[in-house]
Amino acid sequence: MITKHRILAAAQDRFERDGTEGLSMRSLAKDVGLTPMALYRHYADKEALIDAISVAALEDWRDRLAAIEAPSAIASLEAVGEAFLDFALEAPRRFEAAFLLPARNARRFPDDIEAGKSPPLNLVMGHIEQAQRDGALGDAPPSEIAMTIWALSQGLVALYRANRFSDGDTFRATYRAALRRCYASFSQTGPPP
Repeated sequence: MITKHRILAAAQDRFERDGTEGLSMRSLAKDVGLTPMALYRHYADKEALIDAISVAALEDWRDRLAAIEAPSAIASLEAVGEAFLDFALEAPRRFEAAFLLPARNARRFPDDIEAGKSPPLNLVMGHIEQAQRDGALGDAPPSEIAMTIWALSQGLVALYRANRFSDGDTFRATYRAALRRCYASFSQTGPPP
């Protein structure tokens, strides 16, 4: 197992520096002092490495979510939004690995999400369900609320990364205001108009 962890650590370092273009099985084998054939005994192909990098990044995201403590359910949802923003800006490659890489093991909406197979989204939906019990959010399905918040957050981050905001302060203010409006839109009961 130590060798597999060493390979993953080296792959994460290469991904941090060079993205998926830097994930050559041959150069990675050289980094960890193995032959390419020995590397393939641990990871079948580049896609298996990408899957492992994605899982590790999602574990980082889950840990960030698990650390959230807030005085109210709606404050905890705001903290989720801030954690997402911090993850995207402080660890852009890990964010990319968690949310943008086409990993084969990625959870799919709605089946995997409804079945509780996404530990990070389970945490987010726990905050949503508490906000619903507290009367701060309406009765829309928690998975629908979670996906809407996620799509909005990730879309705004993508626009920022594509240099579509004049500056970071404007982006952060827009991001926070959009999330507040999103939460408010779900505060009503019944189907949307």
